Amino acid sequence: MNAIEIKGLKKNYRDFNLGPIDLTLPQGCIMGLIGENGAGKSTTIKAMLGMITSGGSIRLFGQDIGGDAAALKQDIGVVPDEIGLPEMLNARQIEKIMRDTFTNWQTDVFNDYLSKFNLPEKKAFKEYSKGMKMKLGIAIALSHEAKLLILDEPTSGLDPLVRDEIVSILNDFTRDESRAILISSHIVSDLEKICDYIAFLHKGRMMLCEEKDRLLEQYGVLHTTADVLNELEDGAVIGKRVTDYGAEAIVDRAKIPQTFETQPVSIEELFVIMAKEA
Repeated sequence: MNAIEIKGLKKNYRDFNLGPIDLTLPQGCIMGLIGENGAGKSTTIKAMLGMITSGGSIRLFGQDIGGDAAALKQDIGVVPDEIGLPEMLNARQIEKIMRDTFTNWQTDVFNDYLSKFNLPEKKAFKEYSKGMKMKLGIAIALSHEAKLLILDEPTSGLDPLVRDEIVSILNDFTRDESRAILISSHIVSDLEKICDYIAFLHKGRMMLCEEKDRLLEQYGVLHTTADVLNELEDGAVIGKRVTDYGAEAIVDRAKIPQTFETQPVSIEELFVIMAKEA
């Protein structure tokens, strides 16, 4: 079963149009949703959570989000880009609210994350730093036996050591193949470490949604001359940079001669060049 199935998702605003978007995330996998600020990542997530009305269809674990929304939300752990919790409450008071909110709430698991993230139990939420607020949001999302995590910029504002720790925790989460994660971020290096699937959003348009390993196998970096690039078949060059000293291009390996030697391309390089060429 797929954790997420989106078909023909559309949302139109006065100054921004999203979609149509098709996206599928199998259970047991992590998908990275990559895009510049304003690309439509948060709008896509809000549509998945039923927070905004939209065109197209969205199914989570085979169920339409317009069905039993309350039951579906019990299975979803959400970490938005801005953690909206009562500012005057501390972590222990917030835990009591969550205990009444989620039927499968696990106090012991939440306590473990408070300790692991070094979060003070008695300090008011408004006194938390941005990084501390994000860590508390992640602790909540991981403490009620969620099957799907939806994370919007979860590593933003965190130092590299904490980001690496969170990446490890997310990897552990999907060892259970009934679970899945959708994670949006502009820190592409974090996504490249853990994601099985990559989706590129640019100006509201889905440029691609593919297995990460297939992308890295399909595309490569070719160092050559501008004349050689001009002789390649249409569609072979995804993007290029030409100087007086030669040319560097990201190419589709299947569309260039097998005798050409290419270098690996990173997901970040691929996104940047595709966005520039779009």
